[in-house]
Formats: sequence, structure tokens, C-alpha cells
Amino acid sequence: MLPYLEDLKLSGCKLPRILSPPSLTNSTSSPISIDLSRNNLTSSVYTLLFNITSKIVDLDLSDNLLGGSIPEFFENMISLKHLYLWRNNFEGEIPKFLGKTCTVETLDLSYNNFSGSMIPGFLGCLENSLQFLDLSRNNFHGPLMSPYIARFSSLRELYLSDNRLNGSLSKSFNFKQPSNLAVLQLSGNQLTGTLPDFTTLSSLKDLRIGGNQLNGTIPESLGCLSELEYMDVSWNSFEGVISETLFKNLSKLKFLDLSYNHLVVNFSSVWVPPFQLQYIYLSSCKLGPHFPIWLQTQKGFEQLDISCDEISDTIPNWFWVLPPHLTHLNLSHNSFNGMLPQLSSTKFLSNVGIDLSSNLLEGPLPLFLSNVSSLNLSKNKFSGSVSPLCKIKAEVLSFLDLSSNSLSGVFPDCFVHWEALVVLNLANNNFSGGIPRTSGSLSSIESINLSNNKFSGDLPSSLKNCSQLKYLDLSNNKLSGNIPAWIGENLSSLIYLSLQGNEFKGKIPVNLCQLANIRILDLSQNTISGTIPLCLNNLTAMSRKGDSNDIVEYDYLSSWQEGSNGDLLSGFRGNYVENAWVEWKGKHYEYERYLGLLRIINLAGNKLVGKIPDEITSLSELVQLNLSGNNLVGFIPETIGHLKQLESLDLSKNQLSGQIPASMVDLNFLNYLNLSYNNLSGRIPSSTQMQTMEVSAFVGNQALCGPPVTQQCPEDEATQGQPPNGEIEDEFNKWFYAGMGVGFFIGFWGGFAPLLLKRSWRHAYFRFLDNLKDSPYVTITLWGSRLQRRLKS
Repeated sequence: MLPYLEDLKLSGCKLPRILSPPSLTNSTSSPISIDLSRNNLTSSVYTLLFNITSKIVDLDLSDNLLGGSIPEFFENMISLKHLYLWRNNFEGEIPKFLGKTCTVETLDLSYNNFSGSMIPGFLGCLENSLQFLDLSRNNFHGPLMSPYIARFSSLRELYLSDNRLNGSLSKSFNFKQPSNLAVLQLSGNQLTGTLPDFTTLSSLKDLRIGGNQLNGTIPESLGCLSELEYMDVSWNSFEGVISETLFKNLSKLKFLDLSYNHLVVNFSSVWVPPFQLQYIYLSSCKLGPHFPIWLQTQKGFEQLDISCDEISDTIPNWFWVLPPHLTHLNLSHNSFNGMLPQLSSTKFLSNVGIDLSSNLLEGPLPLFLSNVSSLNLSKNKFSGSVSPLCKIKAEVLSFLDLSSNSLSGVFPDCFVHWEALVVLNLANNNFSGGIPRTSGSLSSIESINLSNNKFSGDLPSSLKNCSQLKYLDLSNNKLSGNIPAWIGENLSSLIYLSLQGNEFKGKIPVNLCQLANIRILDLSQNTISGTIPLCLNNLTAMSRKGDSNDIVEYDYLSSWQEGSNGDLLSGFRGNYVENAWVEWKGKHYEYERYLGLLRIINLAGNKLVGKIPDEITSLSELVQLNLSGNNLVGFIPETIGHLKQLESLDLSKNQLSGQIPASMVDLNFLNYLNLSYNNLSGRIPSSTQMQTMEVSAFVGNQALCGPPVTQQCPEDEATQGQPPNGEIEDEFNKWFYAGMGVGFFIGFWGGFAPLLLKRSWRHAYFRFLDNLKDSPYVTITLWGSRLQRRLKS
């Protein structure tokens, strides 16, 4: 089949999965290049290669569904030069037979599950041929084996990022002889220690060692690498001062990332860098307190991050003449002050992400450029209307956070233009009027937070079209009307729902029981009436164990560049971690990273009537239940002890009666309890948790008795005046041991004291003991003699 085959390229052709494909043949001696990448192929594809292995020069099987070990017939590829197996499911150690293929120049095994030691010795056969080695994104472990690496004299590019390499970098990676290495990527490992001497790597263009555990200072000798274009030392523990001396010879530098260390960047205000950077990441580098003037010399940067840099200054006007290729701008978490200029005249070639949050910026919102794809202005002092935002292009905006400002007025009805929006946060402002009716146009929305405003009126029914919504916080507004049934029918993906602190009325719709994914349900502080639905046991997420790694977060395209046909060419992905204010033990706390651990039902401060349904106790992972401030009657469910994970329980200010269930002693994690102001009676169950609660947890229940309250139970009063059995036993023991002491004293001094004090008595006493000892001996001897005489007679 195909006897004259020399070059086969079927990359990304979505080839069908053929169980027994025919074998390829080649009757000539010509080398063969095969590219079958990006086709979802499985191991059956190997059949194609059996008859031509010795002639294959280039083989690309990357981005398929291949797994297991690399097949052994690969060792027959004696002419192989370039092997690409990245992004598959291969596992185990690198097979030894690869060390027999001594012609390989390119070996890419990245994005698999290979394990074992890094760069095994049997690859020494490739010392003079290997130029490109990529083992990144696997499970290799142990220290770097620099003696092996140094022996690869032709090696130009080495990619070892995102494995589990450990040990001291300076000890394990030390090139004593000059090397041709141009790319060295070691990011995302567990390497420790200080930086080695890189000066022998004079050809190095790309150095990435971020995301390790390296420490010490960054030596100025690194500035001798005059070919360096890409420098990433981020997310380590480097310290010390970075001055312009480090960069005086780095004229080719395009990418600089010093972020998330303990560095102080101290550049002279008149310094003119020798480079033109495209990517600048200096977050948490202490650039302040003044704005870095040297940035005025950088005319073509695409991404700039100077967040968390302790800058307290105004942003100079010249800065806002931004480069046309800008895609990402982050000035957040500083103390920038003043007003923003109009930015609508700036023309960008890509969609841009802007983060100016957590500063002291003030004044009205400016006109932003139309192709802003993400905008974070939260935690500033902006005021006035947000109507300038309606100028942003419809299909572009994916993230908008205006929370914690002083913005006011009716929110403009321009949601219809924001179909790509994933996150909308308008919390902690002064917005008024109704929620825009076009909010249902937010077809991609996953998170809406309108809390702590003055929104009023009914919930617009168009919101039911937001079927991907996971987080909905409308708390502390003036919203009214009945809670709509479509929340449960159409928003089945909801994880968090808070309608707390509004003016909702009517009954809790049973349709809310369809929210099988809900973890936090807060309907407190409204005027809701009726009974608690019996179907709450259908909230099955409340029965699934929480996980601290289960973070409520959303990914969105912060910025991207489109091709001429509208296709996505490149993008910068943003990540938004959800946070929420949760009432916990009577106080409000902000949760973010641990939000996934919480399972909460809060119906407090309403007008609910009827009994607490037993069904609620089947929600076994519930950690907080608050039904306080209602008109509930009946008994506390006997099965309340089934809520084994419960940490906070508030049933106060109702009309509950009967005894506190004995099963409550099984709530081993309970650390907050409030049963006050009910009609409970009887003895408070005895347990470590119950007896350590504050007395205020039980106040207002006149018939409760026993610790920790002071009122005694009737059965305790009946025995009042009679010492308990334990006390009687203790009294007996006291007299018993006292009598023993007195008897010992009298016996000792009455019997032995005379012997010690009177000599004649002492001699007589010891003569008596001698006689007492001799008497049995004499008696036995006499009896023995008599017995012998009788036997003889």
C-alpha cells in the first residue's frame, strides 16, 4: 500500500477510529515523514507503521489518545530524527530502547504521565545528536542530573517544567564548561537553594525557573547573559534589591517576570533601559511609593502587571497613551489616587483586560475603549452613573466588577449588549430602581452579585433565561413580591442563592427543592410566610461532603486577539474566585477559599409557621441551620442528631415546645447553639458540647432545667438535703483512713515505745522470741524420737 510513500500529513483531519488499519509499505529507500497528530487516534494506529519503521525519519503522533507504554517496535526506527508524542496518555518510565535510537535530534514527550528519574543514563547514546528535549508536564521526580545534561553537547532546548523535581538547584545543575543551551525551562517544580552560576550558558535566550522554592539574591552576573530574551524568576523566595545594573547588558530582553518574591525594585528616575519589553510582570515587587518613570520608555508592551507594589501616587497622563498591542493591564492593590481620563480614543488591536481595583481612584467613570473584554474597578471611590459602560462592544465584555464604590442611579438597560458576560458584580453601591428587564440577555452569565444596593421591585422573569447561573446574591436591597417559582425550575445550576434582607413575601415555593446543586440557601430577613417545604431533602448537595479544594470560581477570557475571520488567535484567561458574606454564629464573615466547604440553610427573620420538618435532618452535611425569629411550633425533630456535621444551630425566638432531643448530644462538632425564647422544657441533655454552651443559649425557656442553667430539675429538688451516694462514700473513706492513722499511732507507741525506752523489757522481749523459736524445734525432736522407738518395738 502506497509503495512510494515519502510524506504523509493528516494532522487534525478527524480520522475515524479504524480497528485494523492496513499497514503502509515503501519499496524505495527514501526516508518517510508521518504526521498523524490531533486525530484522537488509539493504539490501533501502530499497525500502519509496522512495515516502515526502519525508514521513518519524522513521526508525529501528538495530541491523540495513545496510552500505556511506548511500544517496543519503536526501537526499530533506526533512522528516526524527530519524535513527537506530546499530549497523550503514555505512562511509566522512559523505555530503555529509546537509548538505542542514536540518531534522534528532537524528543518531545511532554503532557503525558511518564514517571521515574529525570533523563536516565541510557539516553547517553543521544549525547551527540539530541538538540531538543521536552519532558515537561509529566510526573518525573528526584534531583536534576546535571552530569548527564552537560554531556549532551548538541542540546539547544531543554524543557523540564511542571514535574516533581527537587533538591538544590545550585548543587545539581552546574555547567562548568561552556554550553550551547539556548532554552532552559525548570518552572513549576520543587527546586530549592540559591541560583547557580549561569555565565557558562552564554547562548541562553530563555530562562524560566518560576514556581519553585528558590531563595537568596538574584546575582548581577545574570546580566552577563547578553542573548537573554525571556527571564522568569517569579513565585520563589528571592530577596534583596534589584537595580538597573542587572539589566545593563540585556538589550534583547522582551519578557521579564520578577513577581511574587520579596524583591525591592529600585530604578533611578532618569534610567533609560536598554531593552523594549513586550511583557512586564512586577507584581509584589515594591516599586513604590512613586510611579515608575522608566515605563515611559517602553513603547510596545502587550501586558503590564504592577499590582501590589506599594505605589501611592497619581497616574501620569503620559501613561494613558497606551501601546496599540496592549492586551492586559493590571494596576490593582496600590494606592493610586485622582481621576481617570477619557480612554475612548485609544485604539487597540486586541480585546483588552483592565484591572484598577483596590486603589483610591475617584470621580465619574470615564468613557472606556469599546473593546474592553474584562474590567475591574472595584474597591475605589468612583461615583455617579455607569452609563459610559454601555459603549462597550456587545460580543466582547466577559467580566465586569464595579463593587464597593459610590456609584448610584438607575442601572442602564444595556445588558442586551453583553451576551458574553460571565461575571457581573455591582455589590456595595447605591444603585436604585428595578433590575434591568434585559438581564435575561446575559446568556453566558454564571455569577451575579447585586447585594447591598437599593434595587427595588419584582425580580424580572427574563432572569430565568440565565440557565448557567451558579451564584446569585441579591441580598440587602428593597426587592419585593413573591419568590418566583422559576428560580427552582430554570436555574438548576445554582450553588449559592441569597435573597436575604429584602421585602419578599408569600410562601417558599416548593420548586426551590429542585435546586439539587444548592449549597447555601439564604432567604432570611424577609416577610415570607407559610410552612417550611417538606421536600428540602431534595437539596442533595447538602448531603454531599464539602471539600476545601472545591473553590467556587469562574474562568473567562480576560483579553484575546481575533484573526481576520473572527477566530481566536491568542488569549489571556482570567480566573475569578467567588466570595460571599455569610452569617456565622450571629456575626457576618467573608468566605472565599473555603466557600466550597459550607452547607447552609438560613430562613431566619421571617413569618414562617408550622413545624420543623423531619426531612431537613436528612441533609447530613449541613453545617449551619438558622430558623430563628419565626413562628414555628411543635417539637425539635428527634432526628436532629443525624446532622453530624452541624456546627451552628439557631432555633431561637420561635414557639417550639417539648424537650430538647437526646440525640442532640451526638452533634460533636456543634460549637454555636441558640434555643432561647421558646417554650422548651425538661432537662438539658448532658454532653460536652451542651454543657459548655453559654447560658444565654437557653434563656427565655422557663421550664428548662439542669446545667448549664441554674434552675434545678424536680427530681434533683426531691433529693435536696440528702447527700448523694458519692458524698456518703467520700465521708466514709475520710473516717476510715483517719481511724487507721489513729490506730497505727496508738499501736506503735503503746507496744514498741516501751521496748525502745526500757532496757530490761527489751531483753525480756527478745528472750521470749528466742524461746518461741526454740520451742517448736524441741517439740518436733521429741515426737520424732518417740515415733522411732514405737516402730522398732
